[in-house]
Amino acid sequence: MAQSTVTIDMVSDVICPWCFLGKRRLDKALSLIPDVKVEVVYRPFFLDPTIPAGGIDRTKYMTDKFGTERLKTIHDPLIAAGKEDGVPYNFDAITRTPNTLDAHRLIRWALPVGKQAEMKEALFVAYWRDGKDVGDHAVLADVAASVGMDREQILADLKSDNDKQTVMAETVQAQQMGITGVPTFIINHKYGISGAQSAKVIADAIKKVANQQV
Repeated sequence: MAQSTVTIDMVSDVICPWCFLGKRRLDKALSLIPDVKVEVVYRPFFLDPTIPAGGIDRTKYMTDKFGTERLKTIHDPLIAAGKEDGVPYNFDAITRTPNTLDAHRLIRWALPVGKQAEMKEALFVAYWRDGKDVGDHAVLADVAASVGMDREQILADLKSDNDKQTVMAETVQAQQMGITGVPTFIINHKYGISGAQSAKVIADAIKKVANQQV
């Protein structure tokens, strides 16, 4: 009997630092269970749907949200976790907090050409390591080209309304499913894992579901 494939829908946002950590831990989890067939699809979520199309100055956004004092130490747990899992956070490099609708469109377009995981990783790295504005079309086109997609075609698509409503509908669906925080991993469309859990926790959950399919 052929082994069934376990599907994982990772609901996340590019500007969510815990989502970057969650993806790296998912990658590690999959390496721990090479005998399990897994298909991962990255689904959109807006960490803050009020961010305008042009984005917001990062310092002002974070200060308004958390206050000056709390901001001094708010990233410490992430930095510690990032070092452990090899996540290259570079908070000082980030100057903009972008609207991520177009980034989510780019991730969607990468799926049918088998580049979605690479695209997701490249966008995380562009934002969290390199401090690039992943709401800017030129930046997004560069990222797309870096994973082998056609830069000029992506620029043209970004200027259109292609898949804007589809992405918006998916984020609404996530809310209707009760997802209020990310990352969230949905296994086989019915089992959920919330937060950037350890690789072992994720791997164990996948194995458990895989065994139920046998």
